[in-house]
Amino acid sequence: MSSGGGVRVLGRDDLPAFLALCADDPVVNVFADHRGRTTGLDPRWLGGEVWGRFVDGSLAAACHVAANFVPVGCTEEDVRVFARYALRRGRRASTLVGPSPLIAAFWDELDGAWGRAREERWSQPHMEYVGPARVAPDPGVRHSGLDDVDALYPACVAMYTEEVGVSPEVGGGAELYRARVVQLVARGWSFARYDEEGRVEFKAEVACASPYAAQVQGVWVRPDLRGRGLATAGMAAVAEAVRTGIAPVVSLYVNDWNAGARAVYEKVGFVETGRFATVMW
Repeated sequence: MSSGGGVRVLGRDDLPAFLALCADDPVVNVFADHRGRTTGLDPRWLGGEVWGRFVDGSLAAACHVAANFVPVGCTEEDVRVFARYALRRGRRASTLVGPSPLIAAFWDELDGAWGRAREERWSQPHMEYVGPARVAPDPGVRHSGLDDVDALYPACVAMYTEEVGVSPEVGGGAELYRARVVQLVARGWSFARYDEEGRVEFKAEVACASPYAAQVQGVWVRPDLRGRGLATAGMAAVAEAVRTGIAPVVSLYVNDWNAGARAVYEKVGFVETGRFATVMW
């Protein structure tokens, strides 16, 4: 399938070129790289498509188009071309996320055609960690096991609801969201501190990973324990565990207004490397 502007849907045969494109900026592109490796660009596993823009027969830019629209290796011109292609195909994504200038250009090209967004976050610091930690890691933080899921799941729901503003269980989504929590635990990507009664005190997960980088999400401290340093020591433990056991660079992005979280990450050793934007419906 192709269109004006040299855009077509990518398939399995395009995977090497797509991964090479991701490798041009492997930390920023970790989500797309992870999705390419785990799905082989098969739409059945993507739950959507990956679009590529070709110049002189070579893949020059791409975008992941499923629940999340994510640009890969794009210039502002590329995302405007993808936006025009998207306008003909209709909205599929519930979230746009990526480097702020690219999401802004895509959003501008849409010119309101996809309707009013529920929330727009235009300046989210993207941060990277290469270690070692600047503070002592919390020795109580460990990998979650399948026996922990019953305690972990409510904490994940609470975090998601705080962050996104809508519970992941709305509209019958509880089963799917719980399956995602179980998947992360099974991969060894869920980290938490549990009290003596098995309740979650602090948690974080790896959302996606490649041979080059991993992205952390879902950082949460139980409300009655906030302000006691659990997040700083906990994130030091997570960052060290991830960089030594999963990928050499640990990344995340955070809301610019969340001064407390940004201070925690900076204390641990995360450094701002850019700005992301997120638009949600």
